[in-house]
Amino acid sequence: MARIGDFLLDFNVWWKGSFKAEFKERFIYSKLAKFLPLPQIIALTGLRRVGKTTLMLRLVEDFIRQGFEPQNIVYFSFDEFKDVELRQVIAEYERLMGKDFKSGRYLLLFDEIQKLADWESQIKSLYDLSKGAAKIVISGSESLFIRMKSRETLAGRLFEFKIEPLTFAEFLAFKGEKFEPVGLYGKELSRLFQEFAFSLGFPELVGITDKDVIKKYVKESIIEKVIYRDLATLFGIRDISIVEALLNIFSEEPGQLIELSDLAKELKISRQAVSTYLNYLEKSFLLRKLYNFSGNRRKTERKLKKYYPAIISPELLFRNDSLSNSKTFEWLAVNQLKAEFFWRDPYQHEVDVILANTEVLPVEIKYGKIDFSGLLAFMKRFNANSGYVISSEEEFEQKFGGKTISVIPAFKFLLIQHP
Repeated sequence: MARIGDFLLDFNVWWKGSFKAEFKERFIYSKLAKFLPLPQIIALTGLRRVGKTTLMLRLVEDFIRQGFEPQNIVYFSFDEFKDVELRQVIAEYERLMGKDFKSGRYLLLFDEIQKLADWESQIKSLYDLSKGAAKIVISGSESLFIRMKSRETLAGRLFEFKIEPLTFAEFLAFKGEKFEPVGLYGKELSRLFQEFAFSLGFPELVGITDKDVIKKYVKESIIEKVIYRDLATLFGIRDISIVEALLNIFSEEPGQLIELSDLAKELKISRQAVSTYLNYLEKSFLLRKLYNFSGNRRKTERKLKKYYPAIISPELLFRNDSLSNSKTFEWLAVNQLKAEFFWRDPYQHEVDVILANTEVLPVEIKYGKIDFSGLLAFMKRFNANSGYVISSEEEFEQKFGGKTISVIPAFKFLLIQHP
């Protein structure tokens, strides 16, 4: 177990001295902090490189600041230790530190837990053994519930938090930029919103605008690791290059209406295989699926769907023609809104995003020419009195009888309407 011991000593630096996490504030942190006093396991899921490990290290710093014994805090990543069992990690920790896990209070942080075979049962056993004396935090770069067994095994024992890429507001905070009131700084915020697109929402890309750097980062730090390591290992896919080809289709053409049979013919694979691979890409957070909105949930499930990539093609991102700019603008807005629905009727009326929380709110995304036809058709069909157009620069309000459509620049809508 020498390698386990070496890792523990290298990464748990707070065992020997002071520790400060390199952390910039994320909005999700205050939400998950509310659940820390409860006995349940905290699970952080999300795409690679969005900051899950950094959040864990911030927890370490906060626990120590609050008087928790530093040598009772254990961090371990299974990214390179998929054949190791949890009991081996705990046993090696006890040996190194002269501890007895059955006594005392502990904070246990296990990164990339999905790499561990039968991780669900092992975590459950550890949770039950600790009897509330250990706070357990786990992370995964795929949905930890990609297999139904996970949800069944850990029912009632776990709270899951999805860590998203940076919001525009978080991007501004990372850069130390603060503009208030928002309406006074339109030019500055519009420029920064364009720069935000280059970051793709990844903390490590904030401030980087070099195409070659961004392209290499996306390819080697995220796409190849998720597809060729994570998915290939987890599901034993024979021809993993087809999964990458499928993702590339959406990376170049975000927001496509998809008919599975047509896509299967294009890729020369079965319809079932396409459906399965799309599900894998969704569960790995590389794709966002939008359903065609309907008042009837069953009808919604049966209708055509749209897919947007979490990461747009860097080639598309750096093109400067109006069509490419429009695609990038729509992709960024859809992902920032965490959209789940669009709308399209048999008469080809369409709205890009339907926000359906406490009220149904149609949102059209227009980089160039403003068009209200889709919004008005939706508002009439579903009796909605308000709608929005997210624009690149324009801002005005227009009334149609008792209905109001507000045109708002993207940066302002995201900062004011949906911070």
